[in-house]
Amino acid sequence: MKKLALIALMGMVAAGIAGAADIEVTENIVTSTTWTADNVYYLQGVIYVEPGASLTIEPGTLIRGNTASTLVIAKGAQIFANGRKDAPIIMTSMEDDLVTYRPVSEEWGNLTILGNGIIAATMDGDGTGQPDGTDTAQMEGLVARFEGDTFPLYGGDDDDDDSGVVRYVSLRYGGFVLSMANELNGLSIGGVGRGTDMEYVEIMNNVDDGIEIWGGTLNIKYFSIWNIGDDSFDVDQGWRGKAQFGLIVQGYCGSNSQGSGIGDNIFEMDGAEDASAQPFGTALFYNITAIGQPLDGDQGTEFRDNMRAQFHNCIFMDVGDAMIKDGGTSGDGGGYGSAGVPTLLELFNTPYDEYPTNTAGIDPMVLYPDLTSGNWCDFTNNVFYNLAKTDSLVQFGVMDEGKGNVIAENSPIQEIVREDPVVVGGKAMANVTYLNPRAANDARHSDHIRDCGFITPAPYKGAFLDHNWLVGWTAAYAYGMTD
Repeated sequence: MKKLALIALMGMVAAGIAGAADIEVTENIVTSTTWTADNVYYLQGVIYVEPGASLTIEPGTLIRGNTASTLVIAKGAQIFANGRKDAPIIMTSMEDDLVTYRPVSEEWGNLTILGNGIIAATMDGDGTGQPDGTDTAQMEGLVARFEGDTFPLYGGDDDDDDSGVVRYVSLRYGGFVLSMANELNGLSIGGVGRGTDMEYVEIMNNVDDGIEIWGGTLNIKYFSIWNIGDDSFDVDQGWRGKAQFGLIVQGYCGSNSQGSGIGDNIFEMDGAEDASAQPFGTALFYNITAIGQPLDGDQGTEFRDNMRAQFHNCIFMDVGDAMIKDGGTSGDGGGYGSAGVPTLLELFNTPYDEYPTNTAGIDPMVLYPDLTSGNWCDFTNNVFYNLAKTDSLVQFGVMDEGKGNVIAENSPIQEIVREDPVVVGGKAMANVTYLNPRAANDARHSDHIRDCGFITPAPYKGAFLDHNWLVGWTAAYAYGMTD
């Protein structure tokens, strides 16, 4: 049945491409524009949607890039990439035949979205470290074209900022380095506000991070991040948002080194550029299925620079190193326990509503609205399976009575198949070749249910119960890696 489905898909793809016109995109988008599914769009260089303009992309549209190209939505611009399950929007390289998986990356740039949300960066020059909306930063991977160029910048004073819609979008084989030591993530989000709609997003094979979010208040639901060459989900500069129903499958997509083609942390979380600055990061994660590398993998979660995060109803399995790592001073801004900053252990024992003060006149409950119970850092009602190390769970009280966390004896998902281990970049890696991610055993029930307007009540652990929402629109499905 799966083979017939793939043959049918190949026929539809071939027919669609055969009837399409090839459109080279060589100039910035300065007026509102629509890309249609009856064309294939070839990005030539770094293409900005400029402030005041919008780009609408029809369901089923194919966009291809080369090693000099990326698509950037500048702050003040919008994207409306509103695909469908049966007609996803695909952004990929020239070499992707759309049906065959290849363990490569760096074949084009990425999708970058920039907004006006509050960030905790260091470019305002006043040195106050307060959430006054004056901080801006230049997006990693982008280069100013001339002195005073504002297009690569993000950050502002509007946490409700709306950058548009990204729905049923598959991003593949990206991350080409456009400037030295300045890699592009699969999806780069800078200062994007909660007015933006983002769901059903996939990143397959990227040389740097999968999704990286700098500041702002974006919420995201239904995302798949697979075979990423650095951190799978990375946050920085005071991201204060929610994420639910996410699949992360660690692996490799190149052979350079860990962090540049070979997976590093599953979650890497930095608070602010200066750990004592505000806003610090506050993230709420629900129903994540996170699958690491059991032989030579890295941490499940790394906390740095005053980051605060809660994980509820999640699955963490096959994690090859510590489940929770205190990044200490490895971040940019001084680390936990520096002047005015609690230690990570203290945050695991401090109620979420012990707010710090600020001089910007913002009610802390307005600045940090997403955590409404528990401690600033918290793990509750999660299932852990096949962890290389469990000492950090004890160290941070994760296994204390009342937390509802379980170290499982049986797999919390239905099926996983890996390739034979190979040594790449000095690391023994075994990529997942097939996955049935639906819940099994301890993951099929949870008493921890929340309905907060964005978080959907889900009385189970992980991103799937009986419905595999990867089917029909993802590269994982098209390449035969799930069904």
